[in-house]
Amino acid sequence: MYKSIIVGTGPAGLTAAIYLARANLNPLVIEGPQPGGQLTTTTEIENFPGFTDGIMGPELMDNMRKQAERFGAQFTTGWVKSVELGERPYKLYLEGKSEPLVTDTLIISTGATAKYLGIPGEQDNIGRGVSTCATCDGFFFRGKEIVVVGGGDSALEEAGFLTRFASKVTLVHRRSELRGSKIMQERVRDNVKVAWALDRTPLEVVSGENGVGGLKVLNNVTGQEEILPASGVFVAIGHHPNTAFLGGQITTDANGYIVTTPGTSETNIPGVFACGDVQDTRYRQAITAAGSGCMAAMDAEKYIESLEHSAVIM
Repeated sequence: MYKSIIVGTGPAGLTAAIYLARANLNPLVIEGPQPGGQLTTTTEIENFPGFTDGIMGPELMDNMRKQAERFGAQFTTGWVKSVELGERPYKLYLEGKSEPLVTDTLIISTGATAKYLGIPGEQDNIGRGVSTCATCDGFFFRGKEIVVVGGGDSALEEAGFLTRFASKVTLVHRRSELRGSKIMQERVRDNVKVAWALDRTPLEVVSGENGVGGLKVLNNVTGQEEILPASGVFVAIGHHPNTAFLGGQITTDANGYIVTTPGTSETNIPGVFACGDVQDTRYRQAITAAGSGCMAAMDAEKYIESLEHSAVIM
């Protein structure tokens, strides 16, 4: 049995692993099919403190993993298909394994997966002009034309943010009306750098010489196809948290994000903690994920100490 198991190896999970390992708790970290999380699909990261010249996403994640290993964290690769959280110790069942992993505490850091359009050229150009994070990648498009796809507040917010860098931002939405709030729409419409391509359905991310060259769309009114020139395509159609394996045992909000007690990483089940994008609907940054991973580790350590103290008294 383990004192603590961490599910997920993004910045949150690996930070939690570092802290728990340094506390001599020897955590087990379960890596999913994409070890390192979304940052492994990011080329250069320039907003993570401590790297004056930036660092490649996979390199940052590899360094964090090695740091956790150096302090004694254990790693295993697997897909958690279900959990039993009705009573402690908690049980985790991995795909293809009959025997469960058993633990006193559980840290959930499985992240949230960005939704993509699912059109030709999209996956081929991730990291080469296709992005789902304006805050992360906007800086790389100074003076260039950008397309933002989406019609909600997230798309409007990203379009406005990207005008700080881009020479032109074209907002593409498949309907004639946006879903975003009126105040956000008015704010973006007042921005002279924003162009509108409503009633357009994205068909293909067109490759250029060094990455993205544009976005092919269908004009839903005329039935004609057209190409919107762009060096970057930002997809802002939402995220979905990776919480299906929990089977509804953890309290979530209407969109499936884990609800934690304000100011902590505690969930509705004692000894089960959540950190990173799986419980963050607002910031979704590597540095905030890492900070929440630290919180989860410290909360878990305190909980383990309380269990040991109770055992001594008994």
